[in-house]
Formats: sequence, C-alpha cells, structure tokens
Amino acid sequence: MTFAVRAYAETGSTNDDALALLGTPEGAGLVLVADFQRAGRGRHARSWVAPAGSSLLCTALLPEPVASDALWAVTFWTALAVVEGIEDATGLRAALQWPNDLLLDGRKCCGILCVSRVSGKQAWVGCGTGVNVIRPKADPALDALVPPPAFLSDRAPGVERRALLDAILAAYARRLPELRDPHAVARAWEARAGLAGTPYRLLVDGTGERLDAVARRLGPDGALVVEANGAERSIALADARVLRD
Repeated sequence: MTFAVRAYAETGSTNDDALALLGTPEGAGLVLVADFQRAGRGRHARSWVAPAGSSLLCTALLPEPVASDALWAVTFWTALAVVEGIEDATGLRAALQWPNDLLLDGRKCCGILCVSRVSGKQAWVGCGTGVNVIRPKADPALDALVPPPAFLSDRAPGVERRALLDAILAAYARRLPELRDPHAVARAWEARAGLAGTPYRLLVDGTGERLDAVARRLGPDGALVVEANGAERSIALADARVLRD
C-alpha cells in the first residue's frame, strides 16, 4: 500500500491534527507533515523543540486498525521502521533507546509519540515522529537543550527531508503485517537495539529515584526489565525516563 502525504508550512501539532482524523475514511493511510509545529510535544507533554525547516515532523495514520491489546507495541514498531528508513536514505545506523528514542553518536536524533482512538477491541493509530534532519545555524531554544541533540546532517550533509520521509513510509508499508504479532515486534526491537546487557540510567517518575541498571529484555506491554543490585525489576513505560549525559 502507499501513504498519501498532506503537507503544512505550520500547524499546532501533527499529532493533534491526526486525532481528529483517526477512524475516518479520510484519515486511513494519511500522513500529516509540517515544517514547523507551534505546540510539538514528547512524552509526558514535554515540549519538542524543532526550528522551522530543520526536522521531519510527521504523523502517519495507519491504514488499518490494530488490536487494542497490541497498542503498546506500536511505538517499538514505529522505531524499527524509522531506523530502517534513516539507514536506507542516509546510510546512517541510528541506535534504539527504550522506550521511544533514536540516538546518533549517543545523542537523541528522533523521538516517537503515537496517538490512538480505541473502539472496543481495535484501535486506530497515528505514528508521530520528530526526526532532527538539518542542523540550523543558530537557535537559542535549541542551544539551551541539555544534553544537546544530534542531527542527521552532522553525519550525512546531503540529507533531504522528503527523501527521508519517502524511505520511512516505504518501511512502514513493508512492516505493516508485523503489527499482527506484537510480541514478535518486541523481539525484533530487542535484537535491533542490542538490548540485553545495555546499561541504563533511569529517573523513576513520582519518586525521584535514580536507578543505574542493566537491561535484560522487554516485558509484557513494553516494560523494561532490568537488573539492579542483584535483582530483576520491571520498569513500566509510563513510570520512568532515561537519563543521558
């Protein structure tokens, strides 16, 4: 199948725009792309800083619903497709970091935030991604970010946003059948991330606890199973964020 692209110079948020279209005939297979978002956001409503024209900001509405109990796997599936698209378009091999980030040379180059509309046992999904593509010459908001982000142009100076979008959408189309088996998606993400044995520094939300641990695997519903202080522990998707230097 092919996706249809609808591009905007500016919008509030492609994810917010997608929410109004989820589950409609118009929305199935539609990709919303913006040069600039006034209210882009990441997990836990954190703001997403992306100067106009610097990033690939898009939400792809999947053409078919997924099982409601498989929703947790969509972010991992999206990450697999995006990392494949980046490699196809640029030759760069980005790293996967739990739960929803892509890294280049240890710095974040992409964040993923999916939105959904659930109806009984099925859900319509929009896969929202923000990929840092072309580093702007100067931007105070971007310069203030700690740790600083990576841009694909740091390593692939000729990268173009449209070519990258086309490569990612081709990966989405190839991988759509995988969403029927969410646990296979998890195993594929673990393998591509090289998850087992990877050290993670985590900040547990609500408690302020900082946890140095070693990742073992993904648990049910996408939780990160880690080993810390000689014992295994499961960190739920909503309960922590990863700390980077």
